[in-house]
Amino acid sequence: MGRFNMVNSYSFGVIEVDSKRYESDVIIYPDKIDDRWWRRQGHNLVLEDVESILDYNPDVLIVGTGCYGAMQVSPEVRKKIESRGIEFIAEKTEKAAEIFNELSAGKKVVAAFHLTC
Repeated sequence: MGRFNMVNSYSFGVIEVDSKRYESDVIIYPDKIDDRWWRRQGHNLVLEDVESILDYNPDVLIVGTGCYGAMQVSPEVRKKIESRGIEFIAEKTEKAAEIFNELSAGKKVVAAFHLTC
């Protein structure tokens, strides 16, 4: 399956992946990191925000909803992801990072992490 990324640490507004520090929301793919992820509606995750992830067709999509879980996942997003047979997990970012590290070694996992609120 090739290389997989590991989240080394997370704290409000900062995530470290493979010893590189990011201070903006990120999408972690098995083979790359998109550190320019910007959601159309800020604290609401809508279909447009996950289109590139769906094109990647992961086994699992993990969404980190922020330090306090402020980012809401629209029902349309959840329905679309699950209709594609992709396992969907949404948790506060700290917990989501832990799950990402656990699952990444054995599955094609993509994680989208909101780093603040």
